[in-house]
Amino acid sequence: MSALTTGLRRALPRLNRRRVVPAVAALVVLAAVAVWAVRPAPDAWTTEDLRLAGDGVELDARFYLPADRDADVPAVLLAHGFGGSKDTVRSDAEALAGQGYAVLAYTARGFGRSTGEIHLDSPDHEVKDAQRLLDWLATRPEVTTDGAGDPKVAVVGGSYGGALALLLAGQDGRVDAIVPSITWNDLGTALVPQSADTGAAGVFKKSWAGYFFGNGTASVERGGPPQRQEPQDPACGRFAKDVCAAYLQMATSGIPDENTLALLRKSSPATVLDKIKAPTLLIQGAVDTLFPLSEADANAKGIAAAGTPVRVAWFTGGHDGGEGPTSDSDRLKYLTVQWLNHYLKGEGEAPGDDFTWSRVAGFSALDRGLVTNGYSADAYPGLAGTGSTRVTLTGSAQPIANPPNGNPGAISSMPGLTGRLSSLLSGNVALDVAGQHAMFDSAPLTAAADVAGSPTVRLRVASPTGEAVVFVKLYDMDANGTATLSAGLVAPVRLTGLPADIAQAQPVTVTLPAIVRQIEAGHTVRVTVATSDQAFLTPAQPATYTVAVEPELTLPTLTGKPIADPGSLWWIVLAGVVAAILLGLVLLLVVSRIRHRRRDVAVVAEHAGTPLVVRGLRKAYGDGFVAVQEIGFTVERGQVVGLLGPNGAGKTTTLRVLMGLTQPTEGEIFVFGHRLVPGAPILSRVGALVEGPGFLPHLSGYQNLQAYWQATGRPWEDARFEEALEIAGLGDSVHRKTRKYSHGMRQRLAIAQAMLGLPELLVLDEPTDGLDPPQIAEMRRVLQRYATDGRAVLVSSHLLAEVEQTCTHAVVVNKGRIVASGPVGDIVGESPSVQLEVSDVPAATRILEDLGVHSVKTEGANGLIVDMNGTARSEIVASLVGAGIGVERLVPRRRLEDAFLSLVGDNSRGSGDR
Repeated sequence: MSALTTGLRRALPRLNRRRVVPAVAALVVLAAVAVWAVRPAPDAWTTEDLRLAGDGVELDARFYLPADRDADVPAVLLAHGFGGSKDTVRSDAEALAGQGYAVLAYTARGFGRSTGEIHLDSPDHEVKDAQRLLDWLATRPEVTTDGAGDPKVAVVGGSYGGALALLLAGQDGRVDAIVPSITWNDLGTALVPQSADTGAAGVFKKSWAGYFFGNGTASVERGGPPQRQEPQDPACGRFAKDVCAAYLQMATSGIPDENTLALLRKSSPATVLDKIKAPTLLIQGAVDTLFPLSEADANAKGIAAAGTPVRVAWFTGGHDGGEGPTSDSDRLKYLTVQWLNHYLKGEGEAPGDDFTWSRVAGFSALDRGLVTNGYSADAYPGLAGTGSTRVTLTGSAQPIANPPNGNPGAISSMPGLTGRLSSLLSGNVALDVAGQHAMFDSAPLTAAADVAGSPTVRLRVASPTGEAVVFVKLYDMDANGTATLSAGLVAPVRLTGLPADIAQAQPVTVTLPAIVRQIEAGHTVRVTVATSDQAFLTPAQPATYTVAVEPELTLPTLTGKPIADPGSLWWIVLAGVVAAILLGLVLLLVVSRIRHRRRDVAVVAEHAGTPLVVRGLRKAYGDGFVAVQEIGFTVERGQVVGLLGPNGAGKTTTLRVLMGLTQPTEGEIFVFGHRLVPGAPILSRVGALVEGPGFLPHLSGYQNLQAYWQATGRPWEDARFEEALEIAGLGDSVHRKTRKYSHGMRQRLAIAQAMLGLPELLVLDEPTDGLDPPQIAEMRRVLQRYATDGRAVLVSSHLLAEVEQTCTHAVVVNKGRIVASGPVGDIVGESPSVQLEVSDVPAATRILEDLGVHSVKTEGANGLIVDMNGTARSEIVASLVGAGIGVERLVPRRRLEDAFLSLVGDNSRGSGDR
């Protein structure tokens, strides 16, 4: 570890002690990287693997201790998610140990190498296990205590571990702080939600419940068997019998009975919120169809009602979307350590009850990851927001069919994958089934709406059976009609006592799941009511319902102060230096650009009508390597010029200089008489493909071309899309997503991109690379078609036969110098050899050898290649025919390849171009 990194790490505690005041609020999140992301070295902590026994169960655990502690330290009990183990939280344990905490990470009973059965965070089982772990921490001399048997400890965990933190804090007053994330409030309403206050039972979330049940019935961890493994019921796996029976009952009927509700209620933090005295930082994800934001909202209200400090943070992630973008992760890690430092170490003032959240701003063009903006508000507003936007919906009552057994069913989400798939598919995985849904649309919004909370709408339903299960969804529709279901979230509604006639149906208020989304101006809002959803269990009997919505939809809105995008501690420490360097670079760039633009103003009259003139080009690198010695050539209108040469000849370097991607050491380049410099306006008349194509895989070919042209900032009408596409010959394939393209299609799309605007000069580096013969032939026609109407093409290639058939002119380069240039026919020259097709190859060979030719080689079944050695072609034909040998064909054989080899021979460097 470098001295600077070590110094930064030692400075972290001092940074954490500082109070962040509003005037420097932008540094709060910047400091987050310093708190957690500056990863301590592996020798910053020690570990001890343990088997902790009690109540007939052995728990697999690992104890982390800071190596440089000089006294006892506070502890963190680190709990994992459902199906995890102590190893799945290893990185968090190491990070917290690096922050000066003793960390006890463990595997809950029934998972991994721990024994026992799964009781779903039962107070009588998993919570008592955790209490025994607190007892153990209190015995360790390295751990700070508040009294005998009372360790100074916080509990941190996500999902299954988050509920454990809440339940343990409500049952054991020794807990000093908790940080539960993406967890539940009431397990019954989370697995069987009801989005309307009708008194009817909820709708069973079968996909997520099945996912959990499958994890619990799976075999033990692959790392090895536990010390003692109980026999397992194949129907229940490692679940306790009462938990297994509850799942089977819900999965069969779709409606939990009293015993099932009682069991789920017992494992719910909702039962102990009023007893939690440990200050609580609640972190919840907005991309979570399992435990949505409403779960954290209920927990926050219940804990705050008891007078306990509570802070809430939302992030762009959750069970369906991982941890979210780096900016979100850094913010949450900062908040966590700030919370622990104050309530365990007594460092800094109380963090307060302000609220932070994030919203998707788009996708990164580099890795397709989410890009988010962070915001903060003085207080947590709940799910109603701080304001609202009312939207008017239109649409008459519509009949919709409930399919038998929910098949075929609509798709709204996929457990654990919705957010990830949405990123790949540019925001949408939802699919409604025709005939099974009704749609109600708004007019385009006149202003953007920053939605953050639970929208509400009033619904009316009629059913011939008196009952119905429907799913209400809120879509954001862009100007192109693309509908996006935010995070795959839907509102399931079970209704009873319904009339058969929609005119008699009474409206019920439906509270949709809370979302965080900016609906842009010009977008419309669509409310869809569907009868099926593959994530839920729906009535088995087919029926037809009639649905209608009241015109008004309420969208809760929220505004806050932007949080600066997280940087790194390097930026904080070196901000002044970096700013000065950047300012200097900017000034240099501006001065350089001004000079270049001034030089670019002048036009050399003699070259004004010529697409490209290269004179005395030389490119040398700082390490002494000379990629281009001296190159000069001209590309005229109507020409297709091939730039040829062996590997390392300097072809790609030449093209990079031509495109302004690198500066030449010497020489001049003129494009239509303008001296070429980086950023020169004349480059707008040049299209190029150098060093391979790159496209966003989630977009179609056409959308990629649109995005490219938009980035140029040039007028839309100048793009001439249709002409470029016609020349490239992409056809309907241009509307397919590029991730489905073959290599050949990607190359042709890259050519189309270079052709946008129909530039007068087209520069292409190996455009046929990786193409099969039919694709090469088509590319040949594309380039020949392009070089019309005064346009010109410069193409680099190593496929000499294709250049011979495609190009009008060639420039042959070897060792950074031109060894030949001119029309292809002139370079090929008069052929000393002929190619023959004869009826009798052995006899013809003997006759030709008797004539004294230089050599005779066979080619194929009936072909001969003859180096004539001055013998006249007429004499060769006469001798063969006179001997009774049929001559089918005689043509000159010299090709560009022969000329190329005669020019460069073996005189190549054998290395790649630089």
